Amino acid sequence: MNIIPIVAIGLGVVVALVVFILLINFFSIWLRALTSGARVSYTELIALRLRSVPVGMLVNVRITAVKSGIPLSIDDLSTHFLAGGNIEMLVLALIAARKANIRLEFDRACAIDLATKGTGKNVIEAVKTSVNPLIIDCPSRTVGKGTIDAVAKDGIVIKARARVTVRTNLDRFVGGATEETIVARVGEGIVSTIGSSNSYKDVLENPDRISKTVLDKSLDSNTAFEILSIDIADVDVGENVGAKLQAEQADANKLIAQAQAEVRRAAAVATEQEMVARVEEMRARVVEAEAQVPLAISEAFRSGNLGVMDYYQLKNIQADTTMRDAIGKDNPRPGPDTNLDQ
Repeated sequence: MNIIPIVAIGLGVVVALVVFILLINFFSIWLRALTSGARVSYTELIALRLRSVPVGMLVNVRITAVKSGIPLSIDDLSTHFLAGGNIEMLVLALIAARKANIRLEFDRACAIDLATKGTGKNVIEAVKTSVNPLIIDCPSRTVGKGTIDAVAKDGIVIKARARVTVRTNLDRFVGGATEETIVARVGEGIVSTIGSSNSYKDVLENPDRISKTVLDKSLDSNTAFEILSIDIADVDVGENVGAKLQAEQADANKLIAQAQAEVRRAAAVATEQEMVARVEEMRARVVEAEAQVPLAISEAFRSGNLGVMDYYQLKNIQADTTMRDAIGKDNPRPGPDTNLDQ
């Protein structure tokens, strides 16, 4: 018995069964795409299934895009899905940009979607911000400090608070700086503008001068946003830092002067003590010299240079001198202003 026809019939039955199963599984999806004007072939559907792509979800997303006038292919959507992108969010962002007359290329949208993955943001928020501008508080409310403090040239502190209106720049969204950079640059511009003012009165009289000066600095360069306006929400006067610094400087100068005076006083005391020591030293030398006199007299007696009468005459002279010194101390000589008649 020839088994070849039986094998061929078996294979045909298997192929027919597989084709029938595929037709049953993909028929509703294929028919839905066909009736929606987003025709897809069975080959593409089978390829999606083999690549583990959710066929129904991807076909529905493509139908939405085609119905909105965005001709996306099955291959483009499946490639972005396999790269880890959110094709549903991507198509919604493209539709929103198209409705708002915003030029957004498919590749650019894919890059934004992948760049915002895991950041809490998404491509549709970027498009919405481009349509409806975002208002950023400066300083940010999350910082905890409610104002930006700067000092004018007259030493008065100015406390300012600004609100920055921005919109997304889709061309620079990928790789561009975020809101924190905008807040930091605007804060730096406010501090610089207030610091260059001659008086705090100039800032209070023309607060819009801050806005104009900051806007002229192109603070949105290399950022993901375009600054539309900078509005000064509040301006207050703070403490007089200049006067405080001058008072602290005066106190510091006073302490320095006191320290220098103390150094001079200590030097004077040391000099005085040195002089006292030198006086005592000279007195000691005098006493030492006086002690040599009796020795010299004894030596004169022994050598025959001094006789007994000479010695007694010397003693009489010393006694007369001592008596005269005593009389002079008890009765001081009258000065030129003393009244001799009293």
